[in-house]
Amino acid sequence: MLKESMKMAWSNIIHNKMRSFLTVLGVLIGVSSIIALITIVQGATGSITSQISSLGADKITIQAMGTRLKQGLNENDLVQLSRVNNVSGVSPTVSGKTSLVYDRNVKTGVSVEGKNEVYFKKESDILARGRGVNILDVNNKNSIAVIGYDLAKELFFGTEPVGQQILINGNTVTLVGVLNESSGSILGSTNNTVIMPYTSAMKTLGVRNITSVDVYMSDANESESITNDLTTILNSAFNYRENTFSVLNMQNIIDVIGNITGMLTLLLAGIASISLLVGGIGIMNMMLVSVTERTTEIGLRKALGAEPAQIQLQFLIESIFISLFGGILGLILGIIIALSAAVIMDFTFTITAWTIILAVGFSAAVGTIFGLAPARKASRLNPIDALRHV
Repeated sequence: MLKESMKMAWSNIIHNKMRSFLTVLGVLIGVSSIIALITIVQGATGSITSQISSLGADKITIQAMGTRLKQGLNENDLVQLSRVNNVSGVSPTVSGKTSLVYDRNVKTGVSVEGKNEVYFKKESDILARGRGVNILDVNNKNSIAVIGYDLAKELFFGTEPVGQQILINGNTVTLVGVLNESSGSILGSTNNTVIMPYTSAMKTLGVRNITSVDVYMSDANESESITNDLTTILNSAFNYRENTFSVLNMQNIIDVIGNITGMLTLLLAGIASISLLVGGIGIMNMMLVSVTERTTEIGLRKALGAEPAQIQLQFLIESIFISLFGGILGLILGIIIALSAAVIMDFTFTITAWTIILAVGFSAAVGTIFGLAPARKASRLNPIDALRHV
């Protein structure tokens, strides 16, 4: 019975090609919209999250503006911060712009940053060659530096920068390493930056206090408790004055972005599903017209002994066929649209199994739900009334 019903349903779809195509088109547009929007949002979210994660999902950034009496943090404050549970390291940052001289080449407005050994340990892929800042450099205030990729290329074209000496703000500094080329993006570029031990940078730049600190966590799951402990120490350091510091937790930012994009995905999917609803109404309309046109056929089949369940099954299968066909074509079109968007917007294209299941399942559900009423109407036709149309 099922096999015969499927054959008859398919035969009727083929017989009414244009009407079937227009009905399929409604489902196709709905499914492709859902697939494309969900996939694009997921891809864009993954790209944004990966960039923020590269800032350090295991990192908390402190900006200490301080008060008039205490501007920024000192060495003792850094020690207190490093003693917090689940903190694996503390890296202060001192920054400024000054002049740089090498072999009569003068560069003004060069960005100079002061870091410690923790930074180079945690950011292990930042070096192209040479070495980074170590603990002896920090403790002894050594006049050494690591130079940015573009700066090294400009000043030392055809020459190895490591081992060369330059003048930074009038002080002789030995280069011990070269940074990898930076993409810039959300992180900011280090291509034209010189990194020194922060103790040396404070002397070179004339800075007395530290206003920026990166705190690395050994367990990012404990970020909330670590943030609370750091806040307690900072409040004590600045006598509980308001607006003296800020604590930025990267993991919290990633979680917030995930929540926002999750809600955005649901919202866009809901809007796109409206077109699928319209497609379902189109299926119902077509099936009701089909029932009206085939009243005589239904009457003859019932007169020959066909059960109402057989009639209902045939029309229901026909509705599901149309919906599934539209769903599969919509899935293909949605993937093509999402892939094109990934290439244009430069993010990684990914499609999950549940997205495919959603497309096929949703289209099948639309065919079942919107085809049920016409199928029931066909099955309940009185054979005597139906045969009057002969």
